[in-house]
Amino acid sequence: MDAFIEGALDVVWSDWLVWLCLGAGLWFTLRSGLIQITGLPNMIRSIVRGGSSADGISPFQALTMSLSGRVGAGNIAGVAGAIAVGGPGAVLWMWVVALLGAATSFIESTLAQIYKERDPRTGEYRGGPAFYFERAYRHTWARIPLTIYAWCFAMASVVALGIFLPGIQTSTMATAVTNAVPAIDKWMVGVVLALVLGTIIIGGVKRIAAFTARVVPIMAAFYLLVAIVVVLFNITEIPDMVRLIVSSAFGVHSAFGGMLGVAISYGVQRGIYSNEAGQGTGPHAAAATEVSHPAKQGLVQAFAVYIDTLIVCSATAFLILSTGMYRVFGEAESLVSFGGYADGLGFEAEPGMDVEYTQAALDSSLQGAGAILLAVALTFFAFSTVVYYYYMAETNLTYAIRRVKNQTFQRAALAALQVMILIVVFYGAMGAGGQAWSIGDIGVGLMAWLNIVGILILQGPAFKALRDYRKQLKAGRDPQFDPREVGIRNAEFWERRADGALPGEPDPQRETAARR
Repeated sequence: MDAFIEGALDVVWSDWLVWLCLGAGLWFTLRSGLIQITGLPNMIRSIVRGGSSADGISPFQALTMSLSGRVGAGNIAGVAGAIAVGGPGAVLWMWVVALLGAATSFIESTLAQIYKERDPRTGEYRGGPAFYFERAYRHTWARIPLTIYAWCFAMASVVALGIFLPGIQTSTMATAVTNAVPAIDKWMVGVVLALVLGTIIIGGVKRIAAFTARVVPIMAAFYLLVAIVVVLFNITEIPDMVRLIVSSAFGVHSAFGGMLGVAISYGVQRGIYSNEAGQGTGPHAAAATEVSHPAKQGLVQAFAVYIDTLIVCSATAFLILSTGMYRVFGEAESLVSFGGYADGLGFEAEPGMDVEYTQAALDSSLQGAGAILLAVALTFFAFSTVVYYYYMAETNLTYAIRRVKNQTFQRAALAALQVMILIVVFYGAMGAGGQAWSIGDIGVGLMAWLNIVGILILQGPAFKALRDYRKQLKAGRDPQFDPREVGIRNAEFWERRADGALPGEPDPQRETAARR
C-alpha cells in the first residue's frame, strides 16, 4: 500500500503540475496587470467595507473562513517538512508560488462569485469550481463535457476534503498536544475534536463563518506574536538566514547545490497545500459572500494568500532557520545536512517528524513553554481548517446530488458525510495514518489539476468582471455588477439582483436613475 501511495503521489505531483501552477500564476499576473500588487488598496477596502445579509456572509467572514482552511498544519508542520526535504531554498519557492498564486486566487474566486447560486434548502449562497465549470459555457456545445468535468471535480473534492485531508490536521495537532502534555492520550484529543466539530458543522455555513471570524484572527495574531518574540531573540542570525534561503533556492549553496529541482518541487507543493491558490478551495468561501461586485471578493481572496504564506508561513520558516532547528534529508532518508539541530530534546529527528522541528525552535528561546504554546496555536489552526474542509466537502456533495429529487436521500448523504469526517478526525488524531501527508498531497494535487486546467479554459468572464470593476472605480462609483452589461451569460443570480429581484447591497446610482 505504501508503494502504491508513493507511486500515485509521483504521478499526481509530477513536474508538469509544478510548472502548471507557476505558469498559470504568471499568466494571470501578466494578463491582470499585476492585480495582486496594484489591487492592494482595494483589497483592504473590500475587507473593511463589505457587509453581510440574511443569505450571504461578509467579506471579512469569507476571508476568515478561507484563512481557516489555508492556515493550518501546512503553515507549521508543512513548512518544516518543506525545509527538511527541499532545503531552506524551498521557502523562497513558497513565496514565489504565493505571489503568483494570488493572481490565480483572484481569478478562481471571481468566477465563483459570478456563477454562485442560492441553495434551495437553506437559502445560503453556494458556489465553487464545480458550479462555474458547469455554468460558464452552458449555452454552448461544451455544456455536457463541462458538466461531467464539474461533477468529477465535486467528487474529487468530497473525497479529498472529507477523507484525505482532515487526518493530516488532526494527526499533527494530536502529536503537538501529546508532546507538550504527555499525560494526555491521543484518543482523548480525538474524542474532544469529534464532539466539538459535530456541534459546529451541524449549524451550517452561518455558524461556521461565525466560529472562524472569532477564532482565526486571534489565533493568527497569537502565533505571529510568539514567532516574532523568538526571532527577535535570534535577530543576529537573520542576515545569514536570508542568504541561506536565497543561495539554496537557486542551487548555489555548497551544502544544497544539487537540490534545486527538489527545492522548487517541494516548495511549490507545500506552498499550494498551505495557501491553496489554484487548488479550488478558496472559491467556496468566496461564493458564500454578499458583495456588490464579484471582483471585490476576488481581491479579498488574493489577500488571503498573502496572509497565509508571506506572513504565517514565513514566521514558521524564520523560527526554524534562525534558531537552527532543522535537518535536511535526501531521497533515501539519509542525512544531507546537519543544520544545527540541538541535542537532548527527547527524540531523534527523522523525516516526517515535522511539527517537532517547530516546537524545538520555540523551546530554544522559550524553554519549557515553546511546545505548549505551539500546541495551543496548532490546535486552533488545525481545528478551524477541518471545519472549513467540512464546509467545502458539503458544498461539493450538495452540488453532486442536487439533481436527486428525493430529499430523504439528500439528507442521508449529508449525514453520511458528517459521520465520515468525524470518524476521520478521530482516526487521524490516533496517529493511524503513517502516509497521511502523502495521501493529503494526492488529494490536493487532483483538485489543483482539475481546477487550474479548468480556469485556464474559463478565465474570460473573470477578466470581463475585472475590467468592469476598474472602469466603475475610475468613474468614481462603488462598483455594482450586471453581467449583461459586460457580455457574461448564465450568471442568473446577478441578473436577478441587478433587476432588483434579490436583496443585496444598495446601488445609489441605479436607485437615482429609477426615481428619475
